[in-house]
Amino acid sequence: MKNSKWSHFFDVFQDVSSERLIVDHKRTLLGFKRSFSAEPELMDFLNYLDNLKNYEKSGVPKDAGTDSSHGFDMGRMNRLMDRLGNPQTGFKAVHVAGTKGKGSTSIFLANILRREGYAVGCYTSSPHVQTIRERVSLGKLGEPVSAKALNCLFHRIKPILDEAVVLEKGHLSHFEILTAMAFKLFSQENVDFGVIEAGLGGARDATNIISSSGLAASVITTIGVEHLAALGGSLESIAMAKSGIIKHGCPLVLGGPFLPHIEQIFLDKASSMFSPVVSASGPGNRSVVKGVSKSNGKPFQSCDIVIQVERDFKLFIELFDVKLQMLGIHQLQNAATATCVALCLREQGWRISDESIHAGLEHTYLLGRSQFLTSTEAETLGLPGATIMLDGAHTKDSAKALVDTIKMSSPEAPLVLIVAMASDKDHMAFAREFLSGGQLEAVFLTEVNIAGAKSRTTSASMLRECWIQASEELGIETLHDGTEEYQKLFGNQLFCSEGNSNHKTILAAESSLLVSLRLGNQILRARTGDQTGIIVITGSLHIVSTVLSSLHG
Repeated sequence: MKNSKWSHFFDVFQDVSSERLIVDHKRTLLGFKRSFSAEPELMDFLNYLDNLKNYEKSGVPKDAGTDSSHGFDMGRMNRLMDRLGNPQTGFKAVHVAGTKGKGSTSIFLANILRREGYAVGCYTSSPHVQTIRERVSLGKLGEPVSAKALNCLFHRIKPILDEAVVLEKGHLSHFEILTAMAFKLFSQENVDFGVIEAGLGGARDATNIISSSGLAASVITTIGVEHLAALGGSLESIAMAKSGIIKHGCPLVLGGPFLPHIEQIFLDKASSMFSPVVSASGPGNRSVVKGVSKSNGKPFQSCDIVIQVERDFKLFIELFDVKLQMLGIHQLQNAATATCVALCLREQGWRISDESIHAGLEHTYLLGRSQFLTSTEAETLGLPGATIMLDGAHTKDSAKALVDTIKMSSPEAPLVLIVAMASDKDHMAFAREFLSGGQLEAVFLTEVNIAGAKSRTTSASMLRECWIQASEELGIETLHDGTEEYQKLFGNQLFCSEGNSNHKTILAAESSLLVSLRLGNQILRARTGDQTGIIVITGSLHIVSTVLSSLHG
């Protein structure tokens, strides 16, 4: 760290000793290694997974998610499930796919069902934030599976897994094994429902082994351009891949809103499968955020959700003053989608009250989704008094959703962004959303490991170049190391002088996350005075995980 070009600025941090900086820097960079040290009981299991192909680390091959000769081999997953006794047949499933919102929608629905008293297994494919156990929650309380239960299952079925890996010539992946184990846990715990989040696409996803007889509903939340190459190269091919979860005679719930021709792809597929369709974005539905408030120091948005569906199913509910801990219009849409799924289940004869839907939505919360750190957590990071938000946004659409959420909850707040991203994301589109939509004082482009490895990490300097190019295309003046004004300010250690900078956004590349946080906080305080600003840490769930692991490791 002493080679950092920012090292000569450390004297501004009067409350932090050199020893504390070194300790915190190590803790911050630990990130994904925490699983091994904090949960030694899972070391054998995690080492086993680590020796398998992990597309979260390496990136997904071209067309791997398409229903074509280049797609993932579903026969491999079916053979594995056969060896395990086909546990996916032991419960009713709701299968959730979509570019964005599928994880949040899954958790909303799982909590609704738990409030009604059902035993629910919920499996999420999104990167975990603190422990791999987050991906599998069980029972009526929705706690992550215990390390003991996961470890016991692993050792019990390890001979079967070993045999399968050999017979499949080493092609079984990290995600396939984890998915199979989640289904096995759900079966042995006799859950009433399994809420299953698809990983990539739908048709060739490892989760797509649920037969029509075991499926209570399919859900497609949104369609966007993430994983474009892996899913065929167009919005249409992405929609086709995700439509692969639609099963014969099983209800389809659409989140949306979708482009008309994209929605038609789903409607045509559903029609061919004789599947009734419910749209959460239909004309009879109304969802609105009435305001943002705080309870016990935590923000929530007060919402009304009204669903009135006449086509295929007749569904109706009015929910007023729902206090969502999940912030943003996009999360309200996810809540409305989950509500439509619950109403579809009720139409099929499952007991689900309006009160359970209301309470389940209100009690849903996910780490790293518009999450504000507590004052104690900010102080632990060496940033006493700072307001810090964590959000795993990493696409153009999720960046826009985050910008809109900040505008809604803190409309006048100046911002400093700390951004780290994977290499296969659209960095330019992400940058444009923030540059055109926020009051940015500074953006620090930094680096973290992606899924515990550097292979998909984007360098801080490459991110900076993307942000410079995006700002130039938008006609927004910024300060960066290619400008004379920047050199004068930073060369004279006057980076906190607002008079000379004309409040142009500072763009800086700094590979150390810790240094980025400290300097970002200093710039925000110097430029905004008594006005409360927000440090927003974003770009991936992996940077969120790194920060939270440093707090709790």
